[in-house]
Amino acid sequence: MIDAHLHLDQYDLNKLDFYIDMWRNHGIKGVVAVATDLQSSYKTLELKHKYPTFIRAAIGHHPEAPPLTSKDLAELLNLIKKEKNHLSGIGEIGLPTYQKESLYEVYGEELFCEQLEVLLEIAKSVDLPVALHAVHEESEKVLLLLKKHEIKKAHFHWLKASNQNVQDIISCGYYVSVTPEVCYRERDQRLVRMIPMDQLLIETDGPWKHGGHFQHQDTTPLFLKDIVDSLSNIFSISTVNINEILMANTKRLYD
Repeated sequence: MIDAHLHLDQYDLNKLDFYIDMWRNHGIKGVVAVATDLQSSYKTLELKHKYPTFIRAAIGHHPEAPPLTSKDLAELLNLIKKEKNHLSGIGEIGLPTYQKESLYEVYGEELFCEQLEVLLEIAKSVDLPVALHAVHEESEKVLLLLKKHEIKKAHFHWLKASNQNVQDIISCGYYVSVTPEVCYRERDQRLVRMIPMDQLLIETDGPWKHGGHFQHQDTTPLFLKDIVDSLSNIFSISTVNINEILMANTKRLYD
């Protein structure tokens, strides 16, 4: 199992050797470690160099935060070019949803769209997939930008979107991941049934905490087993076959 979207730099780094050994011992083959800002990008790259066979690194700037200054954006672009051979993706990038009212009031929507387009172009130039924060109506806007820039490899993480937009995302060949919420939320169970098996990924978005029977537990890639069990029940496919398919999908996109 590979966690397709995890904020590894937000875990206790002093305990990371212990965590990774434990995760590996329980069948976790790796994680796609995404970044949230410039500092997080540097830290994620450090972790990649320390655990090269376990981590697939993606660097970027999370959209639910103030946009990058022009200086920091230039530094991020240079970092991507310099480290492209050590990267598996660009992310987490996208457009804000939960903080968009306050962010757009201060900075305007246009700046967020402009920065996203710059990051999409750099991803295209270095031939790396993009890990996307694009939910609800923003998923439609982001999809239009992906088409505009002819982005071929994209991953909509923790997608929440209309049925029509999900179909449009799928028809473009993009990947969609589900989180532990698929174990206990009907919305996510409906979503996963819409996703072709060869475009499906699984993630925890750790250390973000989840509800259901995960409530009050620290989120780790070990939750992937619960996701696989749920998918096995939903699709009536063995956990072994589900694992093989999901591993192949993740490697196809992020290797």
